[in-house]
Formats: sequence, structure tokens, C-alpha cells
Amino acid sequence: MEASTIWWILAGIAIAAELLTGGIYLLMISTGLAAGAIAAHLGLGLPAQISTAAIIGVLAVLLCRRIRGRRMPELPAAANPDLNLDIGETLHVPEWNSDGTARIPYRGSQWTVVLRPGSLPSTGLYRVIEVQGNRLIVDKA
Repeated sequence: MEASTIWWILAGIAIAAELLTGGIYLLMISTGLAAGAIAAHLGLGLPAQISTAAIIGVLAVLLCRRIRGRRMPELPAAANPDLNLDIGETLHVPEWNSDGTARIPYRGSQWTVVLRPGSLPSTGLYRVIEVQGNRLIVDKA
């Protein structure tokens, strides 16, 4: 069996393992294995194939880690507008209770509205900034 065939089989196994586990790093390792296969196609010796696979695989993993490290930190689910469509919606609060909460109709049911800490209660429009269970945390719009 040709050396390039072995490299391609190893790359395929790494891709299959990545599909089963969901980890992106195995995909980066398979990139290195594919580079080893290309080195074998070019007629390089076994030490050069192994070096090529190792260098490309490690560089791919490091590049992936660097890109993932630069991403914005994810918001908690309660404050993430991508997960909770209520965040960013505006609502009218006609009056506040003495404990700093209000009960308003929203989306067909009664919701408890709570002000963001440090805000003063007043009537008017508010924007939902977080949802905690059945409580809407709001800030003045």
C-alpha cells in the first residue's frame, strides 16, 4: 500500500472521529494528515512526510485556538438576544409597586417586571434587558 493512501485513511479516520465527537481540533489534525498525504504524493521521504503532517497539524490547531480566543465572550442565556427574543423588546409600565416591581400584560399573560439595579422607577417605556424565569429585567428606554 502506498504511503499516501495510509495518510488519506488516517485523515478520514480523524474526520470521522471529529464528526462523532463534535470537536474542531480533530479536523485541524486531519488537515495535518492530509498535508502528510500531499507530501507523500510529492515523493518526499517518510521523515519529511511526518514532519510536514506534524507542522501543519500543530499550526492549524494553534490558529484555531487563536481565532476562538478572539471571539467575543458569550452572554448568559438569560441576557442573550440570539437565544431569547424578548430581549430588546419595549413595553409600557403604567405604575410601579412599592417593592420596585410591576405586573403588566405582555405576550398574552401577566409578567413581573423588575428594574435593573440602580434605576429609579417611573412610568413610561422600558426595554427588556434580561429574562429570569417569569421576570422581565428592564431598563428605561
